[in-house]
Amino acid sequence: MKSVGKLILLVSLFSLLLSNCRKDNFPQSSNVNIRSHPLQTSSDLDLLLQQIGNARIVMLGEASHGTHEFYEWRAAITKRLMQEKGFDMMAVEGEWADSYRVNQFVKGGPKDSLQAVSLLRQYDRWPTWMWGNQEIASLITWMNNYNQTQGAANKVGFYGMDVYCLWESVSELMPFIQGNDSLMRIANDVAQCFRPFNASGEDYARAVLNSSVTCKTQTNRLWTSVLAYTGGTTAKTEPAFVAQQNALVAANAEKYYSSMVVSNASSWNIRDEHMAQTIQRLLEFAGPDSKIIIWAHNTHVGDARYTDMATYGEVNVGQLMRERYGQENVYLVGFGTYTGTVIASNEWGGPIQTLNVPAAQRGSWEYLLHQNGGNNQLIFSNEIREDASLSKSLGNRAIGVVYDPGNERGNYVPTVIPNRYDAFLFIDKTIALRPLHTTARNEPPDTYPWGQ
Repeated sequence: MKSVGKLILLVSLFSLLLSNCRKDNFPQSSNVNIRSHPLQTSSDLDLLLQQIGNARIVMLGEASHGTHEFYEWRAAITKRLMQEKGFDMMAVEGEWADSYRVNQFVKGGPKDSLQAVSLLRQYDRWPTWMWGNQEIASLITWMNNYNQTQGAANKVGFYGMDVYCLWESVSELMPFIQGNDSLMRIANDVAQCFRPFNASGEDYARAVLNSSVTCKTQTNRLWTSVLAYTGGTTAKTEPAFVAQQNALVAANAEKYYSSMVVSNASSWNIRDEHMAQTIQRLLEFAGPDSKIIIWAHNTHVGDARYTDMATYGEVNVGQLMRERYGQENVYLVGFGTYTGTVIASNEWGGPIQTLNVPAAQRGSWEYLLHQNGGNNQLIFSNEIREDASLSKSLGNRAIGVVYDPGNERGNYVPTVIPNRYDAFLFIDKTIALRPLHTTARNEPPDTYPWGQ
């Protein structure tokens, strides 16, 4: 893809300025006694698994995409959910096409960590470190080893649920429809329509904004035609399901790129609606007893209705899952830190950096938890919901892939914590993630323009 242009940069700057206006007016009191539980070893997760109960969907957040402990604790929870509660799969805030190759890795024959590292280097679109890191390499190696003890029907899976990779998904679809002349013509029409934009969502978005150019008709026709070819929305085989998903990514990515230079809320909602739709499709394909674990940023996981996101017309995946499956079937877990280091960059598409995370702002949720003992803690919302001091809006730290520690006031989302999450894992001091890549390709990032 080409480098980020002025048009998209303006969208990013507007979003950043908006966040600075809306995230820095929090109560300054620190006199709060918050009920919490120690969090030191995997056995301390026993209470969390009890609270999760029979939930079918467990969503695991993170306050940044570059913190070692967030990945390590989510991996520990994921392993226990798969081993002890029969969860079938995990879906991450990553691309469908690349992540499906990880799925084939974990469900295939015996593999080792070196092979896992080699595979994860395919995540070469900025921010490469989100899934191309040593922590994920360790987890998918464990999943592969675990699957060697399972029958074919019980192997756990790894999927991507994000809306990006339009061009890759169309390319991945071609082998499945080869031999069907009608479908091949439709797919080639999509490829031909997007060819002038050199696989750049930014260039396509600019063209949509400045002219009547659009590929909407072509991508929608591809989606409906693939559905018809594979027997409707309920795919009977995995190759058919994968083909459908690749066509869906193409259709929804076109909507996303078309909207992201027109409406911030619209583009955000299209992306999160796509992630929610992907989760729903995975569960339907896997059957009525299937269960799924979601890995995404807190901004996608924590129910948007209990943040200022709702004020701006934004929804998110956590909210949509609660609405569609019922709150008793969805368990939302937030993650946060008081201070430490993080992998991020100081500009879009910029070099990977280890940046300092300053002490949390006074009056924020993370500040209060630090004052609550300064140790790693596990907090359950049903144990603090009656505390009136916590029922007001507090700043909840949110670090994006572009991070400026000097602009700390802009890195908090006003949140009613007990309603936004079901549980919260607080790590007082954290260290940076261990990326596999040390350089970045010069192209628009997958999280653009949001960074989360």
